[in-house]
Amino acid sequence: MDEKELIEAAQAGDKKALAELVKKYEKTIYNFAFKICRNPERAENIMQETFYSMIKSLHQFDAKSKLSTWLYRIVANHCLMEHRKKRHQFVSIDDDDFIEDEYTTDKTAIPYLSVENNETRQIMDKAIQKLSPEYRIVFLLRDVEGLSTEETGAITELSVPAVKSRLHRARAFLRKQIAAELRS
Repeated sequence: MDEKELIEAAQAGDKKALAELVKKYEKTIYNFAFKICRNPERAENIMQETFYSMIKSLHQFDAKSKLSTWLYRIVANHCLMEHRKKRHQFVSIDDDDFIEDEYTTDKTAIPYLSVENNETRQIMDKAIQKLSPEYRIVFLLRDVEGLSTEETGAITELSVPAVKSRLHRARAFLRKQIAAELRS
């Protein structure tokens, strides 16, 4: 079955189709939640909350956007709600908690390059962590996940100019933080 058929079957109550959708998006949702909240346990909880929300509201999904766009919106909303509840709990990651994804260093790389990449990644992660969640979500959707400005606006429920503005401010903030870190 293609995704559209899976969605229609899941909306009609087919539990196998629903399980396939969850399996298909499980890693994507977890990685995105982790990139925002930087905590494996919270990312796992947000992933579970996202799929619970998906199951509860799948009948409302109208396929005007991609399912992934709809799920990113749910993740972003859950992350923002959690952040508002627990502002003091957003912490930096340490190496043991880092989950590998598409932008981590290549383990087969030349050792000194791996060290440099690891240091660069740590500087970048530290700077991203300092972004407010509203800017972090926009930055991650556009520059890490590679979504379009329009898709990012749909997920965050922002206008295209607002997405561009937040992205510009996030990038400027990150440049400033990275430059300061490299000078020290």
